[in-house]
Amino acid sequence: MPAKIAVFVDVQNIYYTTRDSYQKQFNYRKFWQHLSAQGDIVIANAYATERHDTQQQKFQSALKHIGFNVKLKPFIQRSDGSAKGDWDVGITIDVLDAAPHVDTVVLLSGDGDFDLLLKAAKDKYKVGTKVYGVPALTASSLMNACDEFIEITPSLLQ
Repeated sequence: MPAKIAVFVDVQNIYYTTRDSYQKQFNYRKFWQHLSAQGDIVIANAYATERHDTQQQKFQSALKHIGFNVKLKPFIQRSDGSAKGDWDVGITIDVLDAAPHVDTVVLLSGDGDFDLLLKAAKDKYKVGTKVYGVPALTASSLMNACDEFIEITPSLLQ
């Protein structure tokens, strides 16, 4: 029986880390094919901010076409110029909800805030954990918290 895989993508983090390190975009279709070869993707959530621009809507449609459930949160521009569109709590809740039902949790993010989440999922549910990220821009605490860290290489870029 193929492994059941749940994948959770921190879209903003992956966008900025691949752009800053490689000046390229992450190729979600290639990633889907790569992950599908490892088992059955039973949950696939991509977390993004809603900016109401045509380019973003095309990208989100492409993600849906590949097979992702796209979860959107409003992009909030604060009066001081800073912005908010953080999905950390939403990702955490969804991972903990999914973990008892899958064999592997796959997280695409470099955000060190998720290290405690992966430790909790492993300890409580005995689920395997993998993180895909750009090494130079992935927190070492996150790399250390997962069972397997997979470097985003040019083969997963456009």
